[in-house]
Amino acid sequence: MPEIPAAPSIAASMRPATSPRSAPPRRTLPFATAARGRRYAIVMTVLVALAVAVAAGILAWENPMPLGSDGFWRIAQLRVTSLIVIVVVAFCQGIATIAFQTVTANRIVTPSLLGFESLYTAISTAAIFFFGVSGALAVQGVGAYFAQVAVMLLFSGILYGWLLSGRRANVQIMLLVGIILGGALAAFSTFLQRLLTPTEFDLLTARLIGSVANADATYLPIAIPLAAIAVVALMWGARRLDVLALGRPVALGLGSPHRRDAILTLLAVSVLMAVSTSLIGPMTFFGFLVAMLTYQLADTYSHRRMFAMAWLVGFVVLGGAYVVLKHVFYAAGSVGIIVEIVGGTFFLVFLLRKGRL
Repeated sequence: MPEIPAAPSIAASMRPATSPRSAPPRRTLPFATAARGRRYAIVMTVLVALAVAVAAGILAWENPMPLGSDGFWRIAQLRVTSLIVIVVVAFCQGIATIAFQTVTANRIVTPSLLGFESLYTAISTAAIFFFGVSGALAVQGVGAYFAQVAVMLLFSGILYGWLLSGRRANVQIMLLVGIILGGALAAFSTFLQRLLTPTEFDLLTARLIGSVANADATYLPIAIPLAAIAVVALMWGARRLDVLALGRPVALGLGSPHRRDAILTLLAVSVLMAVSTSLIGPMTFFGFLVAMLTYQLADTYSHRRMFAMAWLVGFVVLGGAYVVLKHVFYAAGSVGIIVEIVGGTFFLVFLLRKGRL
């Protein structure tokens, strides 16, 4: 009678069919298919070409001196400040909005909901209200710029520490409190603005419209290092953001310290928004416009790749609007207004198509 082989043990049945050395490593790719990866590379190449064209237009369009002459480069150097400001603002707004929407798990909201722009408006309005025309000078200069950034960071630090570190921490409550505080600051600013003289109100209005002309070259030695530190921190933690994008339950199931990562990300977002808002003024829908275009063009959930594309998209949008309005319509001061109109329109279209918040 042939011998019947013994049944395999439970432990043996649970062993993998192949040895660990022969099994290929499991990893998550940034793109679902190779075609999407090629599409991303093509889009990035086109954006780089457009960014180079925009930068050349800012430096060379309507330059009255012959190309390559000493006079040409002197005039180009005068325009470098505007170019650097546009780079920094695109850098801050696009990356901050994508990171913020990842933490809040909502592609409708923007960092402006936390009251950064309302706080900037309140500071500028109060300075002119209490000190008159000289108050407009009091909120200018390196010291005043650094003070505005510090106040905004303190405001956000208290907000996050209070609402996200407790036992009942909730991102939605944080957003609601931010909206309420922003509305209160806006009401306070409106009340003070009604008491200003026409001259004081004109000076204030010029500061409250997001414009590249509001920036001062002396601000850049502070703005650039702060923005660079915040973005390096976000890029270094991009894989943690990839996990946060899966949602809080999934992130906790994967062992992610969700609350800590969320707070650190929001602090980096606060730095970027404070730097951008204090540099050129409020631009509520610019970040949303850049983020929405990035999601459509990138077609990936890898934050490192979305951050890189968001920077280029923001520069092309803001720089292109600056070039066209300044050299075609001779209305460079309207860049912020035009970007807000376009961004607000895209926001409404996106909201109506999605059908819910």
